[in-house]
Amino acid sequence: MGTIKKEVFIGLAIGLIANLAGSYLYIYFFSDYGLEETIKNALLHDVFGNIIGLGAILNLFVFFIFLRKNKLYRARGVILATVVAALIILITKFY
Repeated sequence: MGTIKKEVFIGLAIGLIANLAGSYLYIYFFSDYGLEETIKNALLHDVFGNIIGLGAILNLFVFFIFLRKNKLYRARGVILATVVAALIILITKFY
């Protein structure tokens, strides 16, 4: 794998992990239920996309850290992870 593809993939992986961590932190601090029950209720009440969207806020911080360190291809990977999160939100809203 080329170095550019590798850097973008690393940024994508870090962006997805940051999104998952942000979603988990949101559930941990603002939900009265456990992780599994909150996800079930979110899917039932059609707010799962909102949780993913709030989790994506951490991608903003990761993106600016990569920009500050001049890791532009990793920053592109984080943008790609945000697009993936947006597609997941779109799918959960309409299906």
